[in-house]
Amino acid sequence: MARNRLNGEPPRTQQGDASARKGFWERMGPGLIISASFIGPGTITTATVTGSSYGYALAWAIAFSIVATIILQEMSARLGIATGQGLGEALRTTFQHPVPRIGMIVLIVAAIGIGGASYAGGDTTGTALGLSGLTGLPPKLLVVVVGLIIFGLLITGSYKVLERALVVMVAVLAAVFFLTMIVVKPDIAAILRGTFTPSIPDGALLTTIALIGTTVVPYNLFLHANLAQEKWGGLPKDRAIRDAKADTIVSIAIGGVITLAIMITAAAAMWTKGVTAESGADMAAQLEPLLGDAAPYVFALGLFAAGMTSAVAGPLGAAYAICGVMGWGSDLKSLRFRAVWIAVMGIGMVIALTGVNPIQIIILAQAANGLLLPIVAGFLLVVMSRSSVLGKYKNGPIATILGVLIFLVVTGLAVYQFADILGMLPE
Repeated sequence: MARNRLNGEPPRTQQGDASARKGFWERMGPGLIISASFIGPGTITTATVTGSSYGYALAWAIAFSIVATIILQEMSARLGIATGQGLGEALRTTFQHPVPRIGMIVLIVAAIGIGGASYAGGDTTGTALGLSGLTGLPPKLLVVVVGLIIFGLLITGSYKVLERALVVMVAVLAAVFFLTMIVVKPDIAAILRGTFTPSIPDGALLTTIALIGTTVVPYNLFLHANLAQEKWGGLPKDRAIRDAKADTIVSIAIGGVITLAIMITAAAAMWTKGVTAESGADMAAQLEPLLGDAAPYVFALGLFAAGMTSAVAGPLGAAYAICGVMGWGSDLKSLRFRAVWIAVMGIGMVIALTGVNPIQIIILAQAANGLLLPIVAGFLLVVMSRSSVLGKYKNGPIATILGVLIFLVVTGLAVYQFADILGMLPE
């Protein structure tokens, strides 16, 4: 008997009827998991550093990220439902000639492997910072503890239970930021200018790419396709794709607005006073207008919750991507699947234990994602244009145009940053 790959349960023939009777929020699922994944320490740290350093000027980057993530994640979910394949598997069947196939495999394995490991390092570091703020224990010791917890969750598959609790905890943190944002009375006119008049302040290029990279996460495109087919696989495809689109739009919008609220709070509470975020204590200070002396503890708890959610999803998404393009299957309990996420998580822990400034690790992880995003987005657009793969569910003209525009923007930012790294830009 065929079994559900994520939870090991036999498929139910009545799944479509049962799902049809559920209310809107009961049908939500994969999109919320994706949002919980990118609302991690990287989002909190990057948005806080952005607000405290540049005020409201980069609000447009968050708005762009929200739209770009919705468009790309909807494609990924539609791919999973329409084909019953993950993005990695679809890429493998798309590139038939050995040369482009090998090139694609090398790029995906390198991109997702490096990006996933960087992300894992940032998420593990952020989680350890949260625990350190609550317990007073050394962050490096807590990196090892967090790593062992994540290992235990992934090796047993019981992460799904914890995931629901962590989503609630992140939602609580979001509520705190929303309330604090209101209390600090941000400059609405400045927010609107920052949202609708794009600009990159001097020295803010890396932060801009990091801000986009913290929301439009390459491995989430692989993760979403697998989650969508498991969630809606028993429904008629047209109905399943409609549900998936609604789930994606609502969930990603919620996550993006949380990011915006964090940035706005930091701008109003710190930037206007000339304070920058260089430590966890600095970041917690933005909550003091609402929480007073309890701010560091609430911030630490939220950072821990956000870090755990992302730290679990990161290695899982990387394993789906790499195993898919290699043709190894996506069984959570297979030796190869486990070997991939263990390797990604292990490298991430090494990064977290290097002694580098933890905030810099998190920011650089987001920037790495910004550099790797064009590769994954480009491959996704190639797959989504193929009638032989998706039939009537392939991208239409509007989706293609929007996808290409997003690809050009993220590619331009990545090329600009790469040139800056190589010192090719004029002073």
